[in-house]
Amino acid sequence: MNSVVLLVLGFIILILGYLFYGRWLAKTWGIDPKRKTPAHTKQDGMDYVPAKAPVLMGHHFSSIAGAGPINGPIQAAVFGWVPVLLWVLIGGIFIGAVHDFGALFASIRHGGASIGEVIASSVGKRAKRLFIIFSWLALILVIAAFGSIVAGTFKATFTETGAVDTAASTANALTAMISILFILISIAFGFFVYRKNANIVVSSVVGVIAIILCLAIGINFHPIYLDNTTWMIVVGIYILIASVTPVWILLQPRDYLSSFLLYGLMALAIIGIIGAHPNLNIPAFTSFKDEISVDVLHGSANLGYLFPALFVTIACGAISGFHSLISSGTTSKQLDNEKHALPIAYGGMLIECALAIISLCALSYVWEDVKLGVENGGLAFVPTTVFAGGIAKMLSTIPGLENTYSTAYSLLVLAVSVFCLTSLDTAARLARYMFQEFWLDEGQTYKDVTGVKKILANPLAATAISVVLGIALGLTGYAKIWSLFGASNQLLAALALLAVAVWLGKEGKKSKMLFVPIVFMLIVTIVALVQAVFSNIGQISAGTDGVWPYVRAILAFLLVVLAIILAIESFQALKKQSKTAK
Repeated sequence: MNSVVLLVLGFIILILGYLFYGRWLAKTWGIDPKRKTPAHTKQDGMDYVPAKAPVLMGHHFSSIAGAGPINGPIQAAVFGWVPVLLWVLIGGIFIGAVHDFGALFASIRHGGASIGEVIASSVGKRAKRLFIIFSWLALILVIAAFGSIVAGTFKATFTETGAVDTAASTANALTAMISILFILISIAFGFFVYRKNANIVVSSVVGVIAIILCLAIGINFHPIYLDNTTWMIVVGIYILIASVTPVWILLQPRDYLSSFLLYGLMALAIIGIIGAHPNLNIPAFTSFKDEISVDVLHGSANLGYLFPALFVTIACGAISGFHSLISSGTTSKQLDNEKHALPIAYGGMLIECALAIISLCALSYVWEDVKLGVENGGLAFVPTTVFAGGIAKMLSTIPGLENTYSTAYSLLVLAVSVFCLTSLDTAARLARYMFQEFWLDEGQTYKDVTGVKKILANPLAATAISVVLGIALGLTGYAKIWSLFGASNQLLAALALLAVAVWLGKEGKKSKMLFVPIVFMLIVTIVALVQAVFSNIGQISAGTDGVWPYVRAILAFLLVVLAIILAIESFQALKKQSKTAK
């Protein structure tokens, strides 16, 4: 099949999904544009701040995107493009977008509270505490995975003598420099828009021009060359600070501006795919077992069997539990009007599905190079750079753009690293919410408690504990934790869907459309986590990777146990609702 045909068909199906299924859900659940949202009723200038719809869309989309819809499809393509495409389209329309929309809607109707509070009101306080523990552990894995990816796009390469290999490190150095400048621009944007009431359209134009200037400066001036460990520490310090500052200072403006980079990335990719219009080089289907022993696609070991690997490897491009925490953790606190919930949550997820399809096309263009493990044009074989290299090579085949490979490649890698930073910041903020919420009762703040609880519930302490643990785990390398992150993330999605289903039932709203997705995701993810336990036990027996196999095995085991207990309690609540209804 031609990649342009694949792209167009995929986009049409996603649009139809939004117009028919998404709107049907909004009507069925009762979205009310006249109802005041928590951003207005609980406005505090810190977390609850009404945001203009385009700004909030930028925050939400940038936060959920990260590197997930790029990494997942590229790694899972070892099974062929047909399984990847089917899971992205079916999973995105009927599971992932429903999950994001449901989590946001339930949170709005609970005063912007987290999914944990939704569970507390629908299932019980013990279930809430278990969900908080589960979510917090999953967020630690998010910080670890995305922190490792960001550091990997910034780090310098060193020679055997310890000197910086400037030629090999230039692309990463300029990405790091532009990312730092981008943060400074975002702070200025937030100040003028939210404190000086600057016009959003004018500010957006100025912001885009400032981004272009940042690119020009970074390309010509990038003096920072640090190793991976140092960048991990720097990233940890950054997200610690960013996650405890008011949302209007950095989170809202940076996410809004970064959305322009993401839209630009997608526009460049579409131009490249249409301009090159290559046929898909990836086989339609390979086998039910990953037979391609190429480390570059999936780290240090193959993925195993299509079930459950496909459904946990492709997370953000089809369904991701992390999205429910964003929807209920930050987006619900900034939503200006309930009518914006459908385009931001349901629509935002479908745009991510579109990015996943684009990633598949990008990989296809360099498939033979990746499969053979041959370096070509400076292409580094990790998913984010495979994506950037594939799109850049397609662009360079278009007449008039023959010499744009290096510039396009750098811009695309930059965009991906910016999204990862956005997801990191949001994940750290959400981890803070979860850690604090565990020690506090509903309505309490850390100022209302005493003793150890007061210390642990302090925003700075809660963030520091979460960030330090996440960064420490991330130092082991993203390849070693991606499968565990994927499985825990998808299991979180199943639990969030379960929470929304119980809440909808309690509110007298239809929830049966969630039952099949819930059961499917529970089976898939529990099987994957059990496999992760045995895999790490094997590493322990082999004596490899020090203490980290123990940590990963314990994490996977805890997640399985917590999930099973939560699922049992939630299904009991659903059963009770059914009996009451009868």
